[in-house]
Amino acid sequence: MLREQIQSETVTAMKAKEKERTAALRLIGAKIKDRDIELRTSDKKPGDNELVTDVLMKMAKQRRESIEMYEAGGRQELADKEKAELAVIEEFLPKQMSEDETRAAIAQIKADTGAEGMKDMGKVMAELKARHGATLDMSRASGLVKESLS
Repeated sequence: MLREQIQSETVTAMKAKEKERTAALRLIGAKIKDRDIELRTSDKKPGDNELVTDVLMKMAKQRRESIEMYEAGGRQELADKEKAELAVIEEFLPKQMSEDETRAAIAQIKADTGAEGMKDMGKVMAELKARHGATLDMSRASGLVKESLS
């Protein structure tokens, strides 16, 4: 369903002659196709929406990192281009959890698994990804998990 939504938005953007949006949507489509090709030989294939969401999460993470680097390097025009692409990508992602919601989820998982110290970080991160993977920025969550376990 998400794949079809992206394809229809691409057509709409093309008809409206929105060059930047069309380019971003085509880039998303290309990344999804690349992932499809990678998974052709795989035994375990995720569901379609799960696959598309995973691709979008990775693309969003890449854009955020690029924006930081471009702004640090004084290349604001490139940072603005990445921000525009990120805005298009985020339209198709589920709403991300706030910091407070993330902390509450971590506390719940710590209680459920009995995690106490840094040695349990992997267990907490795995459970966090299993329960909230699509609605959570795992790199930010990692820092919060470290903070709560130390």
